[in-house]
Amino acid sequence: MTTREDAENAVKTLLSYIEDDVEREGLLDTPTRVINSWDEIFAGYHQSPAEVLDSTFNGEGYDGIVLLRDIEFHSTCEHHLQPFTGSAHVAYIPTERIVGISKLARIVDLHARRLQNQERITKDVADDLEEHLSPLGCAVIIEASHGCMQCRGVRKQNATMTTSAMRGVFFDKAEARTELMQLIRN
Repeated sequence: MTTREDAENAVKTLLSYIEDDVEREGLLDTPTRVINSWDEIFAGYHQSPAEVLDSTFNGEGYDGIVLLRDIEFHSTCEHHLQPFTGSAHVAYIPTERIVGISKLARIVDLHARRLQNQERITKDVADDLEEHLSPLGCAVIIEASHGCMQCRGVRKQNATMTTSAMRGVFFDKAEARTELMQLIRN
């Protein structure tokens, strides 16, 4: 198991690759600050989807689309350790149980706060909704800008990547997809 001290020393080693004087005043506490920030940025490794989606309520017969749109998130690309940020739109059609609306944002954050790729976040959020809520259908659409494309490589500042996962009626029925897309655009 890597200790906190090991992690801070690793950051210091990486700093020495970039900067000759890692002992200058501005860098002295940088390894500690980096590890503290990583504890927050990667907190998703210390949570489980079951914990986030464990509390449900009687849906009282509601059978329409439940949509939380424009959920902002920040994640870190596992390929380059660069940030990517965007918005997620998460929807489901309940059967008997509904979940508190904040849980939809929390499940996005849980997955975003790990080393990631956008496709995996999209798929994993949909998988979690399907497993823990057993809805008639669920849908996750994510739009994000990627630092690895903005500050290095092709350097495309305005490119946005969109991914989607459609399950149940959102996959099977064009009318359900159309209604969802209209709700997202409103």
